[in-house]
Amino acid sequence: MYFLKEDLWFPNVNEATPEGLLAVGGDLSVERLLLAYKSGIFPWFESEEPLLWWSPDPRFVLFPEKLKVSKSMKQVLRNSDFEVTVNKAFKDVIKECSKIKRAGQLGTWITNNMIEAYTKLHELGYAKSIEVWKNSELVGGLYGVDVNNGVFYGESMFSKLSNASKVGFISFIQNTNYRLIDCQIYTNHLGSLGAQEISRAEFLSYLKV
Repeated sequence: MYFLKEDLWFPNVNEATPEGLLAVGGDLSVERLLLAYKSGIFPWFESEEPLLWWSPDPRFVLFPEKLKVSKSMKQVLRNSDFEVTVNKAFKDVIKECSKIKRAGQLGTWITNNMIEAYTKLHELGYAKSIEVWKNSELVGGLYGVDVNNGVFYGESMFSKLSNASKVGFISFIQNTNYRLIDCQIYTNHLGSLGAQEISRAEFLSYLKV
């Protein structure tokens, strides 16, 4: 296990544990976060834990051209009065994502420090949000990281109304030029939308501009 200090570096991702844990410590500076994403690494830890860095193998991803939209969702997309926007309310989206209770987690991994760090990324153009509105109220959304290599690194999503986050995600994918969407680790939700597992080595090959 590698313990990071102030030096700006990460060990080779092949040194990660079988679960994908690569290193502990460091910080959430813009420079370290950008290096992490460009290297196929992301931070993920609960509020009472130290900063943990991950690079799992296999990696869960979505190729935009393989997006699956069910008949019922196509109907929702045609008939709903949801409005989808991009980068209109980044901080609101990440704060809502931090409130979601997830199975097996005692606390949120989107801590105040994470919110501050990713808001800085957003202000510098390296993080974006997709918002879903109904009657001018924010009812769903997602956010992620874009380091200008053709990959969107999805981080989290939330939904206050049925299908709201799906509408945002599908609309985003259908109108994107990204080669690959990083979903990090397997979830049934994203699996039903066409996401699949690929090897870490294959994933890293997509990070090269």
